[in-house]
Amino acid sequence: MLSRSSTVNAVVDLDLLDEEGATSPVHAELRYDAADPFAIRGDFCLGGQVVRWVFARSLLRAGLYEPTGSGDVHVRPWLDEEGRAVVMIELSSPDGSAAMRGPAQDMASFLRRTEGLVPPGCESAHVDLDGALTRLLEDRTA
Repeated sequence: MLSRSSTVNAVVDLDLLDEEGATSPVHAELRYDAADPFAIRGDFCLGGQVVRWVFARSLLRAGLYEPTGSGDVHVRPWLDEEGRAVVMIELSSPDGSAAMRGPAQDMASFLRRTEGLVPPGCESAHVDLDGALTRLLEDRTA
């Protein structure tokens, strides 16, 4: 019997946009784990450096259709210079900010695969609250 994976991974090529509108390629690896059903982890690789961001799956889903986000992560639909649907992802931190865009089709495909593991609205059923509470209490007594 084959075991069903509890993770979804995708490699997406993005464009990093600078203030003048010039682009640089960014290799992104997106990861979703059903054990952490609300989150997406993104490793963004540029110039030999990897920056990891964790953000809500619902944020990426909503950003396919309308501008969304607050704080460090903003996502919105956009059309590139050739009229193709892209998703703009803007990340900011005290160390700097980045605006990237990637094919909306790639993002939507990744999200559909995550929803095959954990359908939207069912995330809470996949969270082990008892285990998390136990680990938290063990950390406080250690």
